[in-house]
Amino acid sequence: MKIYCVNTDTNKKYKFGTSLSEILNDLQIADKLSIVGALVDNETKELSYRIIRPHNVNFFDIRHPEGMRMYFRSLYFVLMKAVKEIYPDKDVMIEHSVSKGYFCQISRINLSGKSNKVDEIKQKMAEIIKKDIPFTRHEILNEKAIRIFIKNNYTEKARLFKQSPSLYTCVYKLGGLTDYFYGYLVPSTGYLKVFDLIQLYDGMLLKIPNPSNPDKVQKFVKQDKMFDILEEHKKWSEILNTANVGRLNEQIIQGNAGELIKISEALHEKKIAEIADLIKNRKKIKLILIAGPSSSGKTTFSKRLAVQLKVAGLKPVQISLDNYFVDREFTPLDENGEYDFESIDAIDLVTFNQNINDLQAGKTIDIPKFSFETGKRFYDGTTLSADNDTILIAEGIHALNPKLTQNIENKIKYKIYISALTQIGIDGHNRIPTTDNRLIRRIIRDYKYRGYSAYDTLKRWESVRRGEEKNIFPYQEHADIMFNSALLYELAVLKKHAEPLLKEIKQIEKEYAESTRLLKFFSYFKDITIEEEIPPTSILREFLGKSTFHY
Repeated sequence: MKIYCVNTDTNKKYKFGTSLSEILNDLQIADKLSIVGALVDNETKELSYRIIRPHNVNFFDIRHPEGMRMYFRSLYFVLMKAVKEIYPDKDVMIEHSVSKGYFCQISRINLSGKSNKVDEIKQKMAEIIKKDIPFTRHEILNEKAIRIFIKNNYTEKARLFKQSPSLYTCVYKLGGLTDYFYGYLVPSTGYLKVFDLIQLYDGMLLKIPNPSNPDKVQKFVKQDKMFDILEEHKKWSEILNTANVGRLNEQIIQGNAGELIKISEALHEKKIAEIADLIKNRKKIKLILIAGPSSSGKTTFSKRLAVQLKVAGLKPVQISLDNYFVDREFTPLDENGEYDFESIDAIDLVTFNQNINDLQAGKTIDIPKFSFETGKRFYDGTTLSADNDTILIAEGIHALNPKLTQNIENKIKYKIYISALTQIGIDGHNRIPTTDNRLIRRIIRDYKYRGYSAYDTLKRWESVRRGEEKNIFPYQEHADIMFNSALLYELAVLKKHAEPLLKEIKQIEKEYAESTRLLKFFSYFKDITIEEEIPPTSILREFLGKSTFHY
C-alpha cells in the first residue's frame, strides 16, 4: 500500500495490514516517542490502526488537540485503575474542568484534608505508568459491554449503551479493568510520564501537560468562583435527573422535554433576577461589566439583565465597547504583522474612562461611533447623560481586564463573567468539554447569521481559543459573580441544527477530523423536537433565531 507521510513529505510502500506504529518506527521522524496518534486521510486513528489501502498519514503528539485528548483519556484510565487497586469497591468520576486540570471525586469518599490518600493514589499511578502496560482495544457485542458495565457498577454507562442501536462497540482494557471511552487512547501507560495529582476541595485535581510545554504540567490556577458555579449547576442537573446523556435521553423518551425546557429557562430567569437585585442593593454601582468567551450568550444575557434592572427600578443603558476602537492606523499588530483587533490596546481606553467618569459627574457626553468599513471613529450627534438611577452596561472580551477601567473607581463597578459551563457528561468517565458546547452554538450562529460554513467556523476556532486564553480566562476570577448560560436541554436541541452543517465538511479538509468527532458526540443524544417550547427571550434564541431581542 502506498503511504504518503505528511510529516516527512515522502511516499513509501508498506504491506497490507501494516500498523501505524510500524510505519512510525520505519520513518525517521524526530521525537517519534512523543507521537501518540495520527490523522489518516483526516480521520483520527490510534497507532495500532492497520492500513488496508493507500492513505495520507499525519502523525501528531500531545501538542495537537486530539493528541491531548488521547493523553487525558489514557491518564484518566490509569487513575481509575490506581483507585481500583487501593479501593476495589470504589469508582472515580470526572466532575469539572477547573484550575487548569480535571476535578475528580471518588464515590462516597471525602478527601478534604487527606492529601496523604491522594499521594498514595498518585504513587500507584506512577507505578502503573512505569510498568508500561498496553491499552488494548477490543470490539465486542453491545450486549456483552452492557453486562461488563453492570458488573463493574458503571450503571450510567450501561444505561446509555442500552439506548444505542449499535450491535457492536469497542472497549479498552488496562490490566483487568475494562471501560469505554469517547475516543482513542495512547498505546501504553509508558507514554504518560508527565502528570500530577493534588488534593483539592473534597476531591482531587488531575493535572495534565501544558500543550505549549509538554514536559511540564499545567500551572495550577485557583478558581474558587468557577468551582462554585460548576458545583451549583451539577446539583441542578442531578435534581432534574439529567446529570448525563443517558438520563437526559430517558427524560426525552418519557415525554418530559417540555417540562425540562420550562424549568431550565425558569432557573436562568431566576438567576438573572437575583443578579439584578444584588446590583440594586449595592446602591453605588453605576457600571456593569460583562465578559465571557465566544458564544457564551453575552448579548442576550445583557439584554435580559437590563429588563430585570428596569423591574428593580433602575435605568440601564448599553454602552458598546466596539464604538471605542482606535482608528485603524493606531491598531496594534500581532506577531504576524496583522492588525490585532482582540488586543485591549485596540480600544481607546482614555476616551472610554473619561466618558464614564464624565457621566458620573453629571455631564452629558457625545457617544462615539466606529466605522468598520473606513476604520475611523466618528460622531453623529448621539449624546448620553445619566441621573441617580442610570446604570451603564458594557459587555465585551476585555470587560473584566482591570486595564479597561483603570481610571474608574472600583466602588461603582460590578463585574460579571458568563460562559456556557456544560455539566452534563456522556457518563461519569467521559465529560463534555464546555468549549464543545460553545463551538456548536457558534457553528449554528455563524451559518444562520454570518453566512459561514461549519468548515469556516472550525478553521477559525483555534485562533478564537487563543484569544480567549489571552484576553478573557486570566480575568474570570476577578468577577463579582458568574453566570452559567448553559441550558440542561440545549445539546439535544442543537443536534439537528449542527449535524447537517458538520456533514458538509469534506474529507480532504483537515477540519474533517473535528467534524467527525462532533458527529460522534451527537450520536449519543436523542433529539428534542419541540422547539416551540423555547421562549423567545431564551439565550438559545441568540443562536437558533426567533428571538424577540434585537441584535
